Amino acid sequence: MTPDAGADAALIEGVLAGDRRALAKAITLVESSRRDQQDRGQALIEALLPHTGRSLRIGVSGVPGVGKSTLIESLGLHIIGQGHRLAVLAVDPTSSLSGGAILGDKTRMQGLARAPAAFIRPSPAGACPGGVAARTREAMLLCEAAGFDVVIVETMGVGQAETAVARMTDLLVLLQLPLAGDGLQAIKKGILELADLIVITKSDLAPAAAAAARQTLADALTILRPASPHWQPPVLMLSARDGGAVAAVWSQIERYRELQCRDGAFERRRRSQALDWMWHLIEERLRADFRAHPAVGALLPDLTRAVSSGTLSPTLAATRLLTLAQTNRAPAAPPPGAPDPDCPRCDP
Repeated sequence: MTPDAGADAALIEGVLAGDRRALAKAITLVESSRRDQQDRGQALIEALLPHTGRSLRIGVSGVPGVGKSTLIESLGLHIIGQGHRLAVLAVDPTSSLSGGAILGDKTRMQGLARAPAAFIRPSPAGACPGGVAARTREAMLLCEAAGFDVVIVETMGVGQAETAVARMTDLLVLLQLPLAGDGLQAIKKGILELADLIVITKSDLAPAAAAAARQTLADALTILRPASPHWQPPVLMLSARDGGAVAAVWSQIERYRELQCRDGAFERRRRSQALDWMWHLIEERLRADFRAHPAVGALLPDLTRAVSSGTLSPTLAATRLLTLAQTNRAPAAPPPGAPDPDCPRCDP
């Protein structure tokens, strides 16, 4: 047994035992940009896969400053007070120096971070679109294997955040500030269609605006096609320090899960997400291999300049690069036990 194999076996045992340090190390492996570390991380995922899938996966998204961390801490403390074990995967901005997470979310959830039944993991967003870290799905599976039965994924709330997190969670909680008029008009229809629950935060600071925003959003939702025929997304007003309002948010989440499980929609969503992730990984690996191709790398700077200057169309440049990558593939490795054609001592 190699040292890595022995260490990984111990890591698997630690994760299954709910050891936080082992869980953190396992997540670090799957988040690594090194191919050898990624391979070890995937081996961990495969070994732990039978122990995953039993949690409730909640996405929380909203613009910066809407109060995501405040809500998650209050909601998280309520959840663990109900006897659950909670993991929070908080996607932080990336440090320009280290490339790692800045740890802002963890420092803002100090009460929850000290709770024995909670685990908070800030992860760097890096260049991954949608405000979701590139390996959030794998980190979620590892948390489930460690016995956390509720997993919250917090996004940066920019760009494609809602779409990305909706593709990996069981429901999406969209947070909105108590805006009115033009502020609400700026909310895109596609984002509202993704939300399973809308929460207007900081409603105590502007009660009239919050009430108006609630009515406007509720009216807008009635003319949109709901994602589920059995669920009309509710719009709640919340001050995160209001325990009753926080309990109401959790009550709606539990009600949503019950209804979705009843007609099989919950399981169908999970299966669809697994296939979506498979194709995403295929595209990701093909893109990485394409960029690492020596012939492509040699020609890419010239074609990039030509496209930028307008002397070459993007379509023709892409065709040339793809053709180059396909016609200059490395020869496939022979199957185990096959004779080596380049070896003079081997029979053909």
